[in-house]
Amino acid sequence: MSKDDDNSSNSTNDTGPPAKSLLNLLSQILLREPNTRKELIELLRDAQERDLLDRDSSDMIEGVLQVSEMRTRDIMVPRAQMDVVDKNSKPESYTPMVIETAHSRFPMIDGDKDKVVGILLAKDLLRYFYRKEKDRSSYFDIDDILRPAVFIPESKRLNVLLREFRINRNHMAIVVDEYGGVSGLITIEDVLEQIVGDIADEHDIEAEDVVIMPRRSGEAIVKALAPIDEFNAHFKTNFSDDEVDTVGGLVMTTLGRLPERGEKVDIGGLRFEILRADSRRIHLLKVTPVAKSARQASQ
Repeated sequence: MSKDDDNSSNSTNDTGPPAKSLLNLLSQILLREPNTRKELIELLRDAQERDLLDRDSSDMIEGVLQVSEMRTRDIMVPRAQMDVVDKNSKPESYTPMVIETAHSRFPMIDGDKDKVVGILLAKDLLRYFYRKEKDRSSYFDIDDILRPAVFIPESKRLNVLLREFRINRNHMAIVVDEYGGVSGLITIEDVLEQIVGDIADEHDIEAEDVVIMPRRSGEAIVKALAPIDEFNAHFKTNFSDDEVDTVGGLVMTTLGRLPERGEKVDIGGLRFEILRADSRRIHLLKVTPVAKSARQASQ
């Protein structure tokens, strides 16, 4: 044993092993040199089982790995669910909506969601009402307080987007399709939630009730905790809820195991793709109707 090793062992507390930094733990894990991302995730889960990593740290590391592969389209707020304000309306008309939704930022449109002219910060509305209260004859142009809108493609990877958010200090981006039409929006919170899990506050209670978020072409983003009966009502299916209560339970029962992120399975004419999952459960899925010809080809 070397002198350094001896000194290190002498400094160990009798109550247990010395605390190790996350970096040291990762270094110990990676000594096994995984050859694939799947092997790396397996090593992380093994480290968690052996108490080398706590569950939260393991889930966050796994979330970072997942974010590097996910794209904006996977987690964006669909166009139909975007809360927007119209520049052709007076602030008094949309202020109640701003208060009710409790968002901090709103895309401002010029009559149509494909015409986003900027981002309005809820706090900037205070300027309007302050000036109006102070001097009713003063002129106020809402364009003067708009922040520029950032447009990104649906295919942008989340890790790249997060880096751009951090560098440019943006918190929201407008997502556009290949034809330049607005297909949704995404915020920095949406991306961070893929790493640390849901970030809930007092205004998220009502939003938790939304478990099925429709997209174009009949597909939808579905929370794994969506009840089977609500899922059946939306997709016109007749999955049984005798053994399981949720969509996540349906997928796990069909596979007979906990699926990995990116895995796909066809059930009853629908394709379920795992968008987010950790070592314990499924969180988010993308559900797409499978064309009859595609089902026949796979049989």
